[in-house]
Amino acid sequence: MRHGKKDNHLGRKKAHRDALLSNMASSLLLHKRITTTVAKAKALRKYVEPLITKAKTDTMHSRRTAFSYLQNKESIQALFGEVASRTAERPGGYTRIIKLGDVRLGDNAEMCLMELVDFNDTYKQEGAEKKGKTRRGRGKKAEGAAAEGAAEAPAEKKPKAEAKPKAKAKKDDGDKKKKK
Repeated sequence: MRHGKKDNHLGRKKAHRDALLSNMASSLLLHKRITTTVAKAKALRKYVEPLITKAKTDTMHSRRTAFSYLQNKESIQALFGEVASRTAERPGGYTRIIKLGDVRLGDNAEMCLMELVDFNDTYKQEGAEKKGKTRRGRGKKAEGAAAEGAAEAPAEKKPKAEAKPKAKAKKDDGDKKKKK
């Protein structure tokens, strides 16, 4: 039975695991993207996302709490400066795990790319505005408009252009030679 085994131990004792996650979190906050194994990335997500949430309130207490986890002044400055300002309006889900197709050469471990979501400009849409919540169900007005649109659609169709007759295929010279 696996009662009470919530955390992945990653094959390490507690002190080693805490040091590993602290160093990986510092690297993620400083570089905004790291390459690691999938198991470590999933463990790191549980470790770093509460810290980013705590960084939204810039108080001395939250800074000291974050420092007790990270033990690195530069990563604390990055966390409370750049990272907290970019993730201020995001309610959660600050990290993204992208699985890579290749595996690690030595032990065939699945590799992934872990990054902070708001720092990858590839996925941002230009000119996209934040929309309010919309209803998922279709109202009477939407159903009526859909019915009208369906009735108008066949009338708008244009007749197909007449197909041009295909040119006759030329006979091979070889066929003429055989007939002679």
